[in-house]
Amino acid sequence: MNATLAGIGALLLWAFLALLSRLAAGVPPLQLTAMSFAVAAALGLAVVAARGELGALRQGPLAWAHGVGGLFGYHALYFAALAYAPAVEANLLNYLWPLLIVLLSAPILGLRLGPRRLLGVGLGFLGCALLLGGGARFPAEAWFGFLCAIGCAFVWALYSVTARRLDRVPTGAVAGFCGGSAVLALVAHLVFEPSVMPDARQALAVLLLGLGPVGAAFFLWDLGMKRGDPRLLGTLAYGVPVASTLLLITAGAGAFTWNVGLALALVAGGGWLAATAR
Repeated sequence: MNATLAGIGALLLWAFLALLSRLAAGVPPLQLTAMSFAVAAALGLAVVAARGELGALRQGPLAWAHGVGGLFGYHALYFAALAYAPAVEANLLNYLWPLLIVLLSAPILGLRLGPRRLLGVGLGFLGCALLLGGGARFPAEAWFGFLCAIGCAFVWALYSVTARRLDRVPTGAVAGFCGGSAVLALVAHLVFEPSVMPDARQALAVLLLGLGPVGAAFFLWDLGMKRGDPRLLGTLAYGVPVASTLLLITAGAGAFTWNVGLALALVAGGGWLAATAR
């Protein structure tokens, strides 16, 4: 239960991603990713060193490929999806990952799903589609962007579910994976983007992103996936876009509409079904 609560903590932190990304507006996305991961790596390494657990970074090639491939691979594909496809449709396809986590937990981890749990995740996806997919269109010329969006959903779902197979890899190793992701994002940024010197507002956003949604969240998620219930966490993940929208509304970046309220009800109902499933 404690590990599942840690995973829920990660979901709560990810709800702040859109708000903080909005605060960092003007910083190129790959540069923002590199800087945020660098903050996360620095914080993680400091904590690991203070606890005398730097040995956690000594992992085999499989663990590094899994960690860096999951963290950097997801973000690289997500930004490519936004670059080559309409944002609404790309984001909707990206949010297939909670559904995929639930579905993949059966063949990969041997966990039972059951109709109640499947109904719960179905309601969550319906709520997400209602919130993000209003007026969605899928033009054929954006096929590459849509493929990237589906790819990032599969990458994150596979990274999350297979983390349980690597349960001997300590969570402290995530600090190293964040560092590796920062290096790859920096290289991609230097190749594909111009550099921008952040102002005070943007620098604060980078710091908060690195501490929360692109930092502590990955450590909590690793713990939740390895020790908690991935089926429940996958279903509850559909609360992230709803909570993110509510935070943006609170910050004055939107208005509360009927579809937001209905999406909230659907996600809450789906979460309750999953939480009470046997």
